[in-house]
Amino acid sequence: MFKQLAAGVAVAVMLAGVAMAGPLEDGEAAFERGDYATALTLWKPLADKGDAFARGLLGAMFAAGQGVTQDYLLAAKWYRLAAEQDNAAAQGDLGSMYELGKGVPQNFHEAVRLYGLAANQGNADAQGSLGAMYARGAGVPQNFTEAAKWFLLAANRGDAFSQYNLAVSYAKGAGVPQNYVLAHMWWNMAAAQGYKGADKDRDAVAKLMTPDQIAEAQRLAREWKAKPER
Repeated sequence: MFKQLAAGVAVAVMLAGVAMAGPLEDGEAAFERGDYATALTLWKPLADKGDAFARGLLGAMFAAGQGVTQDYLLAAKWYRLAAEQDNAAAQGDLGSMYELGKGVPQNFHEAVRLYGLAANQGNADAQGSLGAMYARGAGVPQNFTEAAKWFLLAANRGDAFSQYNLAVSYAKGAGVPQNYVLAHMWWNMAAAQGYKGADKDRDAVAKLMTPDQIAEAQRLAREWKAKPER
């Protein structure tokens, strides 16, 4: 149910939607064609010179073992350098490492701190992860209202994990008033992105709803549009 740092972290995710030029752009092209060695050659000098974005990319490469031997210690090193420069993606990724104890000692409080920094910059992954920490009571007192707040922010950005968990919140009335229409809508949104189990949960809650309620939930899902960052 909750996010974890995947072994196959995709550097491409960090590249999405970012305007780049020169070595960063050339590195992106190399990475996307599977030439990880060239991407590393282009990004490493930039990272050594203090480029926060390049540092975050190296962290992701070491976390995933893309073009390099997987090394969580080095991943944490590069993520930390980028995070200290206020790079939201790196803050969130370093938070995941603290949550799971990969490359650093497991520390839920530090994970929450880092997720919070990234979440407050509008990073949807971190917002969802922070919501999960509140839902679990990991590193913070359990607070379903706070969890739902962060799930909603990320869900409105199109984050499938948060859409799924927001649906759970509405179905159970955890932190929000129980609302099967909104539960159905958000499970439908997550299912459309292929989130595991969302379709079954949507169909299960539909059995508790009237035809009019189902039609309303479907209408809301059709008309939903992702909101911009923050």
